[in-house]
Amino acid sequence: MDVTIHRVDELSTSLRTAWHAAMDESPEYTNPFLAPEFALGIGRYRSGTRIAVLREDGAPVGFLPYERNAFGVGRAVGLGLSDCQALVHRPGVTWDAQDLLRACGLSIFEFDHLVAEQKPFGRHVTGMFASPVVDLKPDESGYAPWLRGAYPGLAKTTLKKERRLGRDVGEVRFEFDERDPRMLRRLMQWKSAQYRRTGRMDRFSRPWIVDLVDHLFQVREEHFTGVLSVLYAGDRPVAAHFGPRSRPVLAAWFTAYDPDLHYYSPGLMMHLRTAEAAARHGVTLMDLGRGDKEYKDWLKTRELRVAEGFASRPHPVAAAHRLWRRPVRGLRNTVNAHPELRAPADRLLKTVGTLRTSRRTDSGAAGPRTR
Repeated sequence: MDVTIHRVDELSTSLRTAWHAAMDESPEYTNPFLAPEFALGIGRYRSGTRIAVLREDGAPVGFLPYERNAFGVGRAVGLGLSDCQALVHRPGVTWDAQDLLRACGLSIFEFDHLVAEQKPFGRHVTGMFASPVVDLKPDESGYAPWLRGAYPGLAKTTLKKERRLGRDVGEVRFEFDERDPRMLRRLMQWKSAQYRRTGRMDRFSRPWIVDLVDHLFQVREEHFTGVLSVLYAGDRPVAAHFGPRSRPVLAAWFTAYDPDLHYYSPGLMMHLRTAEAAARHGVTLMDLGRGDKEYKDWLKTRELRVAEGFASRPHPVAAAHRLWRRPVRGLRNTVNAHPELRAPADRLLKTVGTLRTSRRTDSGAAGPRTR
């Protein structure tokens, strides 16, 4: 097995074609976060992005996108943003994790959403987690009949709230593939405010993430399309979602709604409308992503398994990185796994978010940078 390392601007059309072929040949690798277009997007704004290309008899058979810093610390490309990570390869291809790290110049490689099929990384896994998904089937009967058939327990309440929203605000309509960039900026503003309100790190306070989402919104390829969906009441946007799509898979990524309309449950409406429309547009799986959320338990049809961990070689830098990162992950996972801990933690974060928002309001701080 030969391994060559490429910057994103060195990824030729023929290599991208081979990468797409590897995705098509294995159902584990159809997620849009595993497409070269996502890695290329990250590489526009993260200078340490590299692609390891595995070759057999000179032919490219495997692709590992990763980010590397000056100390040889590596991480899955888009770590913290990507909900699916893997070395994408043709069926039957094997590799050795130690040899791969050596070829990449890495002492350690960190991942947190690795597909379970990646057996060469198996001994480096520190935890396995459920990643809920929704199996979708097309139904041309319309949204309301589809909802009653797919989610009878949610249908009555949701349809009632939608009718009330239509009476109070305006006729409800849904755009699965909205191309108005102003609606993307509205979504980022809503999501930024939600992050701050709940005490979470505001991803859209980072200019490179705003620029990345703007870029991915423009990508319209067979194996990767940035899909913006918007729920309207009259001319007023109520909720929105942006996520990447491959041919069969739509990844649920950023969803937010107008907080002034929260009593209509617009977030749940958004997920249900997106699922129904995605099925009509040829999507067979909606990936909700790792994490314990009530709406995911309502919507999921089954769960995939994803892994987190640190593949490493014997090296002082690897030992130091693991010593720094593993306790943080362990604490987070412990809290998330125990509802009796998660609820107080959420309350604390919301209190912090309220205080932070109050300080921003008092100081007249500007909102997130959304071009």
